[in-house]
Amino acid sequence: MTRNISPSAVLGTQRTRRFYEDLTFQVLVGMVLGIAVGALAPDIGQTLKPLGDVFIRLIQMVVGLIIFCTVTHGIASVRDLGKVGRIAIKAIVYFEVVTSIALVIGLVTINVLKPGVGMNIDPALLRTAGEAAHPASHMSMGEFMLNLVPESAIGAFARGEILQILVFSVLFACGLASMGDKAQPVLNMVDTVSQSLFWVIRLAMKLAPIAAFGAIAFTVAKFGLKSLVPLAALVGEFYLTCAIFFLIALAPVAWYAGFSLLKLMRYIREELILVIGTNSGESVFPQLIGKLKRLGIEESVVGLVLPTGYSFNHDGTCLYFAAVAVFLAQATGTALGWEQQLSLLGVLLVTSKGGAGVAGSAIAVLAMTLAATKSIPVGSIALILGVHRILASAFVFTNITGNCVATLVVGKWENAIDRRQLESELDAGYREV
Repeated sequence: MTRNISPSAVLGTQRTRRFYEDLTFQVLVGMVLGIAVGALAPDIGQTLKPLGDVFIRLIQMVVGLIIFCTVTHGIASVRDLGKVGRIAIKAIVYFEVVTSIALVIGLVTINVLKPGVGMNIDPALLRTAGEAAHPASHMSMGEFMLNLVPESAIGAFARGEILQILVFSVLFACGLASMGDKAQPVLNMVDTVSQSLFWVIRLAMKLAPIAAFGAIAFTVAKFGLKSLVPLAALVGEFYLTCAIFFLIALAPVAWYAGFSLLKLMRYIREELILVIGTNSGESVFPQLIGKLKRLGIEESVVGLVLPTGYSFNHDGTCLYFAAVAVFLAQATGTALGWEQQLSLLGVLLVTSKGGAGVAGSAIAVLAMTLAATKSIPVGSIALILGVHRILASAFVFTNITGNCVATLVVGKWENAIDRRQLESELDAGYREV
C-alpha cells in the first residue's frame, strides 16, 4: 500500500535546508564562476569543456536501460488487460493527442521567436569525443520501418538506438504480461534495476554545478559574453511557451471536463511548489494519488492513469524537447527545415515516452533524441546545462498539472467521478484531515 506523505511535512524539510545545499543555487554559483573564468582567463576556460562532456556521458551511460525498465515495468504491471484495457486505451489516446499538441506549440513558438539565431557556434567544437559528424539523413519509410527492429537487442543498447530499444522493450513487456503471476519476480528485478539507475542519475545531477561551470566557462571563453544573451532569451521563450500551453490546451480541456483548472492547481498547490524546488515529479506522486482519490475519482482510474501518465504523458517535457532541440540547431547553425522538424517531432513523440519523473532524466532523453537526429551534435547540450534547472522547474510543473488533468478527463469519460464531491473539494480547497 502506498504510504501517504504529508506535503506540509515534506515542504517543511525543504524550508529547513541550508540555501547553499540547494542544487539550483549550486548550479547558479557554478555558472557565475564559469562566466568569470571564461571572461577573465579564456585560455583556462577553453580547457574546461570536458567537465560538461563527462556529465553528458554519465547520463548517456544509463539512459537506454532506464527507458527499457520504465517501459517494461509500466506495460507488464497491467495484469488484467481485459478489465483495464478500456481505461488504458482512452488514457493513451489522450496522452498522444495532448503531447502532440505540446510538441507543435513548442516547435511553433521556438521558430517564431528564434532565441538561438545569431550565436553562430561551430558544431564541430561541441562534439563530444568519439561523436562523429553526421549529415542530416533522409530515410525512406521502408528504411525507417526496418531500422525500428534491431538485429540484436544487445546491439541496440550498445549503439544507443533509442527507437530500437523502445520496440524491444514493448515486445518484452507484452511477453511478461502474458505470463501473469509468473512474471512477478522479473518485474521486481526490473523495478530494482530501475531504482538503481535512477540513483546513478541523481548522483550525476550532483555533478551538475561542476558541469555547468565547465560548460559556461568554455562557452564564454570561446564565443564571448554575448553568447549568454540567447540563453536568457531561451528561458523567457520557454516560460512563455508553457503559459501558452496552459491557456490554449489545458484550460479548454479542463473546461470540457467540467472543472476549473485554477481551482485544481490551488488544490494541488503544495505539490506544485515542491516540484519547483526539487525538479522531480516523483517527490509528489504519493500525495497526488491521495488527493485525486479525495476529489471523488474512482481508485481504478487514479491507479492506472496517473502512474501511466508519469511514464507516457510529459506535456512540459515535450515543450522542453521541442524548444531546446531547435534552439541548439539555431545556435549551431544546423539547418532544420519543416520536413526535418516534422521528422524530429515524430522522434520526440516516441523518445518522450521514455522520460521519468526524476530530475536529470530529461537531459538523458534529449541526448538520445539528438543522437537519433544524426545532425544536431549531442555535445551541444553543454550550452544549456547552466539554465537546465530553471527550465526544469517550468516543465515539471507543467507535467504534474497535465497528469492531474488527464486523470480527471479519463475519469469523466469513464463516468467514474463523484461530481458532487469533486465540486465540493475544489471549491473548499485541500484541507488536512
